[in-house]
Amino acid sequence: MAQRRFVCSVDELPPGGMKLVDVGKFGVGVYNVQGALYAIVNYCSHEGAPLCLGLLGGTTEAAPGQPGGIRRVRDGQIVRCPWHNWEFDVTTGQSVADPRRRIRTYEVDVTDGQVYVTA
Repeated sequence: MAQRRFVCSVDELPPGGMKLVDVGKFGVGVYNVQGALYAIVNYCSHEGAPLCLGLLGGTTEAAPGQPGGIRRVRDGQIVRCPWHNWEFDVTTGQSVADPRRRIRTYEVDVTDGQVYVTA
C-alpha cells in the first residue's frame, strides 16, 4: 500500500535538484524540473542500475535545416542511466529511445512548504 513520505522542505530542492528518498525496495528520486516536482523509482528498467545516480540533463533530437542536423531539448528533465546511458524523462517515466519502455513514477505534493512523495 502506498504511503505519503516526507522528502524535504521545498527550499532544499531548487530547480535542477534531486533528493533520493529511502522508500520502497529501490528508493525514489524526487526532482525539481523548472519549478515542478516529479518522482521516479531509483531503478533502471533496462538492467536494474540505480537510475537516480545518473546525470540529469537534456537530450538531442533531429533538427533538419539546422547546423549539424540536431538540437538539444528537454534540458533538466532527462536522467541518463549511470550504467548504459539509457535516457528517461523524469516528468513522464518514458524512455527517450523507446516510449513503450518506462520507469515507475510517483505523486509529489507540497504542503506548508514541505515536499512529500506518495510511494
